[in-house]
Amino acid sequence: MGFALPAAIGAKFARPDAEVWAVVGDGGFQMTSCELATIVQEKINIKIAIINNGYLAWSASGRNFSTTSVTWPRRWWRPILFRWRTLSASRGERITSRAEVVSTIESARHTEQPVLLDFRVEQEDSVYPMVAAGAALHDMIRRPNSPLVESATEP
Repeated sequence: MGFALPAAIGAKFARPDAEVWAVVGDGGFQMTSCELATIVQEKINIKIAIINNGYLAWSASGRNFSTTSVTWPRRWWRPILFRWRTLSASRGERITSRAEVVSTIESARHTEQPVLLDFRVEQEDSVYPMVAAGAALHDMIRRPNSPLVESATEP
């Protein structure tokens, strides 16, 4: 937690011509959101995808959580998106349905400026692939074959 955004900034400096994405949970993003100032100041063209489930940590096996629920309203992201757009003249969007995902990502990929995308997902949703604590990357847990449910809504 807290590594994705700084790592993406470093990756972009190492590979300035490469397309670089930071895919980060809402908790990990909170730990390093101050790096948005670095992105604006240095004009770093990276794309940020926040997987926002309103929990800090992850859920395991159904409804058994090893997490801390975020107690503030999920709408607290509105000021962050507004400030991001205002300070950086960049895009910040909230995505609440699966139907919006592909077109939003494609649009972000073809934008020559930083983009901040807030993907709202079900609070109990697990994000795959996962890497268990202490496990190697090649032992990642891939998505099980289960139906997708569309139910992420704005409270």
